[in-house]
Amino acid sequence: MIGKPTQLASLTAAAALIAAVWIAPASSFAKSATAVAPAAGYPLDNIPRMVSKRGRVRCPKVKLVRYRGSTVRYSSRITVFKGFKQRLKRFERIVKQVATEVYGRAPYRIRHWGGYSCRRMGTRAYRDFISEHALGNAIDVYGFDFSWVSRRKAKRLNIGRRMRRPFRITVKKHWKATRGMGKVHARFLRVLFKRLAAKRNVFTVLLGPGYPGHSDHFHFDVAPWRLVSIDM
Repeated sequence: MIGKPTQLASLTAAAALIAAVWIAPASSFAKSATAVAPAAGYPLDNIPRMVSKRGRVRCPKVKLVRYRGSTVRYSSRITVFKGFKQRLKRFERIVKQVATEVYGRAPYRIRHWGGYSCRRMGTRAYRDFISEHALGNAIDVYGFDFSWVSRRKAKRLNIGRRMRRPFRITVKKHWKATRGMGKVHARFLRVLFKRLAAKRNVFTVLLGPGYPGHSDHFHFDVAPWRLVSIDM
C-alpha cells in the first residue's frame, strides 16, 4: 500500500497515486493503472481534483449539457460535461455493436444512475479528491432494456423465438448468471466491458463487480489516469 502525501506536486502525481492504490487485488481483470497524458481537446485533465476533506464541496465550474442519447437512448436525460457527451456517443455505438452480435438488435434504452453530481470520491481514504461525477465526467450504468421484435422482423434479422421477447438486463442480476437466458445476458455484459476496455478513446476508467461499491453497476469516466478493474 502506498502512503498518501499531504501535498501533491501535480495532477499527474495525484493520478499515479490514486491509480496505484485503487487497483482491486482480488479482481481477475484488474489492470495496472497509470497516469495518462492529457488527451488533445479534452480540457478536464488539467483541472485539480483535490478538495478539503470536510465541509461543503466546491466543485469546479465546467460546461454542462443535458443529453438523452443518439445511437441508443438513456432511461432519462443525463447531465454531463460537454466533451464527455462525445464519449457517450462512442459508448452507445459499441453497445449497439455488441448487442447486435449477441441478440440481433440494439437495446432501446440504457439504464443509468446519473452523470453530474458535485461530491467527493466515495472511497473513504480519498475524501480529499472530488469524484469525476463532480465534473460531469462520469456515468454509472446498471442495465439495458430490449423491446419486442415482430415475427417478420425476427425472421429477417435471424433472431430466435426466445430473443424476440422484451427483456431487461441488469449488472446486479446477470453479471454472474450461469443458466438459460441469464447466461446469455452475462456474456453480453462481459463482452461489452471487454470491448470498451480495449478502446482507449472511449473511457479511461472502467469499474464493475469486484471493485468496492460496484457490485450492481458499471462506472465509466475519463479521468487523467487509466484504471480497469472488474471480476471476470
